Amino acid sequence: MTRLIADIGGTNARFALVQAGGAIADERTLLVRDYPDPASAIAAYLGGRRAEEAVIAVATPVESDEIGFTNSPWRFSIAGLKSGLGLRELAVINDFAAQALAMPHLGPHELERLGGGPATPGRAVGVLGAGTGLGVSALVPGKVGWTALPAEGGHVSFAPGNAREDRVLEVLRARLGHVSNERLLSGQGLLNLAQSLAVIDGRTTEAGTAEEVTESARRASCPACVEAVSMFSTLLGSAAGDLALTVGARGGIYLAGGVCLRLGPLFDRVAFRRRFVDKGRMRTFLEPIPTWLVLRGDTGLIGAA
Repeated sequence: MTRLIADIGGTNARFALVQAGGAIADERTLLVRDYPDPASAIAAYLGGRRAEEAVIAVATPVESDEIGFTNSPWRFSIAGLKSGLGLRELAVINDFAAQALAMPHLGPHELERLGGGPATPGRAVGVLGAGTGLGVSALVPGKVGWTALPAEGGHVSFAPGNAREDRVLEVLRARLGHVSNERLLSGQGLLNLAQSLAVIDGRTTEAGTAEEVTESARRASCPACVEAVSMFSTLLGSAAGDLALTVGARGGIYLAGGVCLRLGPLFDRVAFRRRFVDKGRMRTFLEPIPTWLVLRGDTGLIGAA
C-alpha cells in the first residue's frame, strides 16, 4: 500500500511516502507558486505512482470540506481531492497540529536547548514556528497519548513590550489595521519590522524580501535590518512565553518553522529567553519551563506520518 504524506505551507509543499513500519521515504519539496493547486503538485510528485491513503497537513484552518490557504491562493475540496486522486482514505489536518505531533518523536540531537529546566512529564507542550506565517499548536496529554490542538494562535493581537515596539505597532496599524503576531513573526514579518523601523528613524531600507533583510543584517549594512532581526528574536520570546502561560506548557516549548533556522546565529537566543520569562509576576512560573529550537525542517511530515 502506498501512503502519501504532505506538509503544505504558503511557500513550500513537502511530500513523502510512508513505508511499511512507518519509515519516511522519497522526500521532495515543490514550490507552491509553480502549481495552480494541490492536486497538480501531488500529481507532479507522484509521477505516475498511485497512492491509496494520504494525510495532508495544511497551513490554514480545517473546518469544512472547502480548504483555502491563509498565505497562498491555493484552494481545494477535500472530497474532490480524494476522488480526483483515487484515494481510499484522506485526512486533512492543520499544519501545526502536525508539527506538534512530531515533537515526541525527536531525538536530543535534533533539538537545541534554549534554557529552562527539565520538562515535567505528563504536562502540556507548546509548539510555535515562524515561516511564511506563524504557526501555533499544543500537545495535551490524555489517557491514550497526546492530542494535538489545531489552533490559529499566530493571529492573536500583537502586544508591544516597550516604547520602541509601541512605535512599530503604530506604524503597522496605520498600514494594516489589525496587527497580529504573524505580521511581525514570519518571513514577511521580518520585512515589516525592517520597513517600520526605517520609517520610525527617518531612514530608508533597500531590503524588499525577508532574505534581503537577513543578508543585510548578516553584513551589518542596514541598521533597520540589524534591529529587525534582533527585535524578531525578542518578540518570538514574548509570543512563546504567552503560549506557555496559555496552555500551562510545563512540558516545554518547541520552536519550529524555517525562519529561525535560516537566521542561524543571527537568531538571538539570549534575547529570546530573556523576553520569554519577562512576564512580571509569572516569571517564576516560566523560568523552569524548557525551550528548544527544532533543528529539523521536515517535522510537519513526521507529524503527518
